[in-house]
Amino acid sequence: MNTELPKLQLINLTHKGRQNLGLKFKYNEDLLTIVRKIPLAKWSKTHRLWYMPLSSDNISLVKKRFCNVAEIKNKGLRKQTDTNGAISKPERQLNATQKKILNNFYKYLRGKRYSKSTIDTYTFYIADLIEFHNSKGVENITNRDIELFIETVFINRNYSISTQRQFISAVKVFKAFYPEIELNEMHLVRPKKSKKIPTVLSQNEVLDLIRCTKNLKHRAIITLLYSCGLRVSELINLKLTDINIDRKQLHVKNSKGRKDRLVSLADSFLPLLSNYYLSYNPKTYFVEGANGGKYSAESIRQFIKRSCKSANISKTVTPHTLRHSYATHLLENGTDIRYIQSLLGHSRPETTMIYTHVQRKDLMKITNPLDTIIQKTLRQDNTSSKLGLSRDFNN
Repeated sequence: MNTELPKLQLINLTHKGRQNLGLKFKYNEDLLTIVRKIPLAKWSKTHRLWYMPLSSDNISLVKKRFCNVAEIKNKGLRKQTDTNGAISKPERQLNATQKKILNNFYKYLRGKRYSKSTIDTYTFYIADLIEFHNSKGVENITNRDIELFIETVFINRNYSISTQRQFISAVKVFKAFYPEIELNEMHLVRPKKSKKIPTVLSQNEVLDLIRCTKNLKHRAIITLLYSCGLRVSELINLKLTDINIDRKQLHVKNSKGRKDRLVSLADSFLPLLSNYYLSYNPKTYFVEGANGGKYSAESIRQFIKRSCKSANISKTVTPHTLRHSYATHLLENGTDIRYIQSLLGHSRPETTMIYTHVQRKDLMKITNPLDTIIQKTLRQDNTSSKLGLSRDFNN
C-alpha cells in the first residue's frame, strides 16, 4: 500500500435516525472530486463528513471509486446483515396506510411548491413522528404525543432549537394536509429563537483575509462573497450569464424564498474578475469544480479557514460571516437599512435589523459613564492631569 496516499476511513454513522456509511477523510481536493460524483453521497454539517446509505453495494462502490487514490480503512465498520448475509439499510416500521399518508403528504408539499430541501425535511420529520407512535393511528396523535416525541427523540439526538422550530412548522403543515389528526394547532408552540449577534470581521480583517489568500480562484470567491453579500449557495449557483460587466451588476436568481435581486459589483473587483476568468476560463458557472460541475460549499469553508489562519484571524469565519460583514460595513458607512434589506434579499426588515446591534459607528458616539465620572472629577479639581485608575489611591 502506498503510504503517501490520503487515508479514507469507512465508519458506521447513525444520522437522522438511519444507519449510514460514513466517509471520513482530511480535506483533499482529489477525494472531494470523487465523492461529489457519487449520486447518493451527501455532506453532513452535524458530523462534518460525507455519508450515504449503508449497504453492501455502496461499500463496494466506495472501494472501487477510491481504490487507487486513497488508503481505505474499514476495520471498525460494523456490519448489519439481513437473512441473505447482505448489508441492508433498516426500513421504517410503517404499515400500508401510514406509507400512503406519507406519500400523499410528499405530493401535497410538492403541489404547494415547497423547495426540495423543505419537502425532504418535513417528510422525514413526519415519518419519524408516525413511526415513534406506531401503536396508534395517525389520526389519534395528540398534542401530548408531539411533546413526548420532542422530549424523547429531539432531546436525545441533541437537535438545535432551530431544528425543533422547523419540526413544529412541519407538524402545522401536516395538520393542514391531514385535518383528521387530533391536534390543536393553536397549542403547537415553537420555542423562541436564539438571538445571537453575528460574528463580523473588521474592514482591515477583510483586506487581510483577501491578501493572504494566494490561490486566485479562492481569492475571487472570497472577494465576491464579501463585496456582494452573497450566500454561499448563491455563489456556487451563479452563472457567467448572471454577471453584467457593462452595468457592473450581478443578477442573483432564484435565491432563498425564490426571490431574484440585483447587486452591484465593486470597481476594485473587476481587475481580479478579469484575471480569474482569463486564468481559469470557466464555461457555465462563475466558479466550477471538476469537469465543469458546481463548486462545493464545503471546499469554500475549508479554504476560508486556511486563509484565516494565514491572516492570523482567530474568529470563527464562515462564508456567511463575509455576508454579515458586508451588511454591517454598509450600515456603518451610512447606507439606509431599507437598501441593505434589498441588497441582502431579506423579506422582512426585522431580519436586517440584527445588524444595528453590531455596528460600531453609533456605539462609538456613546460616552461610557465611567469616563463621564472621571472627566467630571477632573473639572471639579481644576486639574489637567489624568486620573489614572491604575494608580495607588492610598498615597
